[in-house]
Amino acid sequence: MTGYSRDRFPHWAEQGDSCNTREAVLERDGTGVRRDAECRAVAGRWTSVYDGRTFTRASGLDVDHTVPLAEAWRSGANTWTQEKRRAFANDLAHPQLIAVSAVSNRSKGDQGPDEWQPPSRAYWCTYARSWTSVKSVYGLSVTAAEKSTLGRMLATCGN
Repeated sequence: MTGYSRDRFPHWAEQGDSCNTREAVLERDGTGVRRDAECRAVAGRWTSVYDGRTFTRASGLDVDHTVPLAEAWRSGANTWTQEKRRAFANDLAHPQLIAVSAVSNRSKGDQGPDEWQPPSRAYWCTYARSWTSVKSVYGLSVTAAEKSTLGRMLATCGN
């Protein structure tokens, strides 16, 4: 982790209309989301896919980086430009950002799937697919333990 800092991944970038990446994710992942003049979500309904909890206030939510910033650093982002790390931290095009309960996101921390899996087993398939997609798109390495756990999680997908 030599040289790692969250500051090396500029996140919550401006997305237009006075909205940052966090607010864009909250709007995308919620239903009936209303925003104030500063683009803050002031009303809506969200369900955290990690643990099934439902929220009507955005303050109970975190926007999770599916592949945590520290994990990205360990698996190759340490060699990236600042601009590529900014793109990674604000990626709305791939399954990298998701609104989830603050409790579940904080229990995950910067752990990979070999150390943490969503409490809701019903989400394991989607989580493993998202993780694999993000790692692939960004050319990040995967450990043997990570690969083994992802295989077990992908086995929950069915046909």
